[in-house]
Amino acid sequence: MSRLAVELAGIRLQNPVLAASGTFGYGREYAGLVPPARLGAVITKGTSLEPWPGNPPPRTVETAAGMLNSIGLENPGLNHLVEEDLPWLAGQGATVIVNVVGRTIEEYVAVAEVLDRHRGVSGLELNISCPNVDKGGLAFGAAPETAYALVRAVRKRTRLPLLVKLSPNVTDLVRIAQRVREAGADGLSAVNTLVGMAIDLERRRPVLGNVTGGLSGPAIKPVALAAVWRLYQVGLPILGLGGIATWSDAAEFLLAGATAIAVGTATFARPRAMLEIVEGLEGYLACQGIANVSELVGRAHG
Repeated sequence: MSRLAVELAGIRLQNPVLAASGTFGYGREYAGLVPPARLGAVITKGTSLEPWPGNPPPRTVETAAGMLNSIGLENPGLNHLVEEDLPWLAGQGATVIVNVVGRTIEEYVAVAEVLDRHRGVSGLELNISCPNVDKGGLAFGAAPETAYALVRAVRKRTRLPLLVKLSPNVTDLVRIAQRVREAGADGLSAVNTLVGMAIDLERRRPVLGNVTGGLSGPAIKPVALAAVWRLYQVGLPILGLGGIATWSDAAEFLLAGATAIAVGTATFARPRAMLEIVEGLEGYLACQGIANVSELVGRAHG
């Protein structure tokens, strides 16, 4: 068995480096540089029951140490994923985790039910940062009880491994994680983007069409790393993400408690960043005489 092979929430991965949801699309644009089969898994762009148009432009802006995006979860919907994207990914030999979004619990459940019957899907990542239209726009992940209700409803309707993607824009991240574990989650993705904005000095107006967006990139790495450290106590496998750009970043997240990591914004500057991280981790393990990457997980806790 490869020294990089891991199991994340019941999903077997050849290595612990995954493509984060959104920045990799469905892999087509990167395939010439980053064959999907060489990654631990591809986490698809967020998928909703029906197509979503997303937010008004401008949607992205570069920051001093990363970027802001306000895509608004634009996607072609579940049918397109099933008919076009999953077959393509299967043909590439990719391990696939589908990121699921919705405005109501019923929408999440409907998507999960369809994907539960699809052999090309190894697991689901529930994005609970979406606005719950039944609760006045409050994100599902903003409070422990709404997070619990969503995960519990999906858990009842699918046998697939469930990762829950947590937002750092909350008061008590650990309590929310504890509640989604009680609801039946198999693992956590930590963390999603931080809320931020930029202002155009010439126009004297916000740069983004939606005013605020999600901050990602190196700027949020310390925040994300601290979140993984705190969430390790919850006892669920963790997919660490947020500002990871190098193999040493990835190793820090593993030592803090992540079983695997996902790379997002770094791929815009260095499309092959994920493959570089795979190679870097392999070299680090060999240099340190470590038999398997799983030996690193949580070791910084002593």
